[in-house]
Amino acid sequence: MVVKGRRKKLASRLLTEEDEGYLKWKGRIPLIYDWFTNDNLSWPSLSCRWGQQLEEKAYKNIQRLYLSERASYFDNLSFNNLFSIVQTDGTYPNTLVVANCEVVKPRTATAEHISVFDEESQSPYVKKIKTIIHPGEIFLSPEHGNLPSGGKKSEDNLNEYGEEDEAELVNRIRELPQNSNIVATHTDSPEVLIWDVDAQPDCGDDLGAADSHPNLILTGHQSNAEYALAMCNYEALVLSGGRDNLVVLWCIRDHVSSLANTTSLGVPMGSPSLVQSVNASEDKISDSPTVAPRSIFHGHTDTVEDVQFCHFSPQEFCSVGDDSCLILWDARAGRSPALKVEKAHDGDINCVDWSPHDENFLLTGSADSSVKMFDRRNLTSGGSGSSLHTFQHHKAAVLCVQALIFSFFWSPDKSSVFGSAGEDNLVNIWDYAKVGASYEHFMRTPTAPPGLFFQHAGHRDKVVDFHWNATEPWTIASVSDDCARVNGGGTLQVWRMSDLIHRHEDEVLAELEMRYRHEDEELNEQLVSSFRS
Repeated sequence: MVVKGRRKKLASRLLTEEDEGYLKWKGRIPLIYDWFTNDNLSWPSLSCRWGQQLEEKAYKNIQRLYLSERASYFDNLSFNNLFSIVQTDGTYPNTLVVANCEVVKPRTATAEHISVFDEESQSPYVKKIKTIIHPGEIFLSPEHGNLPSGGKKSEDNLNEYGEEDEAELVNRIRELPQNSNIVATHTDSPEVLIWDVDAQPDCGDDLGAADSHPNLILTGHQSNAEYALAMCNYEALVLSGGRDNLVVLWCIRDHVSSLANTTSLGVPMGSPSLVQSVNASEDKISDSPTVAPRSIFHGHTDTVEDVQFCHFSPQEFCSVGDDSCLILWDARAGRSPALKVEKAHDGDINCVDWSPHDENFLLTGSADSSVKMFDRRNLTSGGSGSSLHTFQHHKAAVLCVQALIFSFFWSPDKSSVFGSAGEDNLVNIWDYAKVGASYEHFMRTPTAPPGLFFQHAGHRDKVVDFHWNATEPWTIASVSDDCARVNGGGTLQVWRMSDLIHRHEDEVLAELEMRYRHEDEELNEQLVSSFRS
């Protein structure tokens, strides 16, 4: 595979390689979506997160959107190809991108408007406003030992943990709920980095610029911590898991506990800010202030892949990993598992979410292609996957699972809805309330499994992350890593299914009947007018 630094535009590619399923999906866009936009990313992205709503307008709202850019993607490259994608100084940085997204309000976009898009173009609704250069990009030179050499590791290229020193790819982004301008990032390193995105300077398109300086560095892992990352709804707590099989807990306030200035949220702000600004000099990343962990939890026997706080208690959280275990923790009870479910899946567990609507329900997604729902009231330590239900329709590993985030003002009865995404290029939307129901939803096809009521098939490679929008009903941002298929880029899609799909069937049928009756009246009027003329 040849990867070009800036994604090469192959206009004829879609005409020859799009599969039948994607073409069918494209033709159905006006029927199944209320709004849809596609943004061709120059670099692959492994994470996307909604931030705060910035402005409300008549027909659209402006909202912050965070993305990662994984510029250093060099798998399977030949020696010659490497030199065709690097700058003269030999570096391409990985970045944290801050963007503003114009989110069109429900029932505003026309069918013609959302159905016409170019897969190779950038979306007019997504505007990059700031680029933060992430520390740790690969320096490509024979002297640094980073060029491929028959797959052998250079001893000079090993870090202090004995692991190969690779680019610190921005694998995960998580925003602090109390202040979404504060975000944490996970990279291929043992540290978690904290950023005050408003205080960070914009590096723009200057790929040769020096690394941005994180406002805080959270230390405590003994090996790389790549994906497992969460932030607490109630306190400035950060949770992480890594290859060292550990779950690590920090409090950002520990760095500024001596400051007098705090907000009503109890999150230290003011000057110095929540995370003190660091001089933008040529100092190393280690010159940024560091925070040691409050607690380190032992219980996994393999890499921890995901963590999540309980939405009802900052002291309770859960974790999953490559040991196929689901572990529930209570920081008040010590550093050992409060409950450990052995073999919760038949493969590595890649993701977990704790329901924001019911403290008893948890969701897990696995390399075994399934999603499971657990009720912790039914779990006992040593249990072997005693789930409430197993959702099976993915054809490859599930990489992300998330319960619907909603406001009771616009969706009080959808607490059973969640989404899952994976390596089969799909985002599936499920409703647990429909599992075992005596009726069939009118939109469900005969082959759909119980609970599945919508499938987003717009990505052409694995969907690595998605995020429900908490302020815009039923709006989702999803990203796919298209490196294996579309010459090194990625795809961001922001979409909202038609409300005819998720509303109550009686309401939908009544609206359709009224619509058809109105169309019949218009047709009759046209016929009468034509006859009289």
